[in-house]
Amino acid sequence: MGMMIKTFVKRRGDVTEEELLEYNAFCQLLPGASSSQTITLIGYKRGGVGLGILTLLVWLTPACFLMGLFSFVVPYVNTRALHKNIFEYLQPMAVGFLAYATTQVFVVAIKNTITRVIMVVAAILTYAFFKTPWIFPILIILSGIVTNFSSKRIPQIPHERKKIRWTNIWLFLFVFIAAGFVSETARKQQWENRRAYNLFENFYRFGSIVFGGGQVLIPMMYEQFVVRDKTRYMSGEDLLTGAGMMQAVPGPTFSICSYAGGMALKARGPLYQAAGCLIGVVGVFLPSVLLVLFFYPIWHNLKKYAVVYRSLEGIQAAVVGIMVASFFYLLKDVSLLDNRTVSYVNLLVIVATFSMLYFTKLRSPYIVLICLLLGWIV
Repeated sequence: MGMMIKTFVKRRGDVTEEELLEYNAFCQLLPGASSSQTITLIGYKRGGVGLGILTLLVWLTPACFLMGLFSFVVPYVNTRALHKNIFEYLQPMAVGFLAYATTQVFVVAIKNTITRVIMVVAAILTYAFFKTPWIFPILIILSGIVTNFSSKRIPQIPHERKKIRWTNIWLFLFVFIAAGFVSETARKQQWENRRAYNLFENFYRFGSIVFGGGQVLIPMMYEQFVVRDKTRYMSGEDLLTGAGMMQAVPGPTFSICSYAGGMALKARGPLYQAAGCLIGVVGVFLPSVLLVLFFYPIWHNLKKYAVVYRSLEGIQAAVVGIMVASFFYLLKDVSLLDNRTVSYVNLLVIVATFSMLYFTKLRSPYIVLICLLLGWIV
């Protein structure tokens, strides 16, 4: 959110703070990769479906490439040392980004007593139940209901109706059913390349039902790829190593599917391993983009009704509360008060990140690069 506000709102003017908050809240209501869906909607707003899909591809390619590459090199490197040396200061940097984003959206979304109450309650409940994936859509829905008790707010700006693309939902359902049928047929008939078909079905199913991002996706993959005897494609240590690197690599958390797909097919050779990386990426992100491009025009068209328009005020306040809770949730895992060098540097990174975002025009990727270099040097 911090990078999106800095780039798409402040520098480029592609969307407003209100629109970005709305996109983020709407994507929390859908299964799949929420950050990637939000990015897709920004592109969709500027240039339609084609630009939305292109924007998504640009967004996910670097992280998925790195995680896929990591599936090739994991047996040959000291992953713990790599993580500590290079990515040491990305987490305090993320705290600084989140602090900046929260201050920006607070001014836009928190305007009266009810929005302040919703923000505080949402922050407390989110922090308490952060690992419960349903907390996000539940808070957003309840917050939208609360602000409907007032009859003061009615739509003031006419919204141009968007065309609903029914092809997206039919394609989503067709692929879901076809992937399951082909995967089961390949398993029963013992096809030579059945593992690739099984993998696509697994990842497509994950992308279709997962709420809550990587923290929910990892346990599902662990059960599917490690626990089940008939489909044990990797060891638990292999998967958890990838999960640790996912926390450090910039980009969408669902990029771990590139790593998992590569690890699942590495025994078949480099070509199959590369195909596994691609299967993981396509399988998990395809349902996300189909769902968001189908449901968003419906959501947009419903905004002309007062009940939905009033809901936006509560929804935006809930998003701010979620961001406040996320700030403190990230902060608790950052060493700040241990009277060690790393603690002082962490504090410096948080303050410097916030300051560079708030007071300068320095672009977000350069801040990430500075923190990576800092981890390499220090």
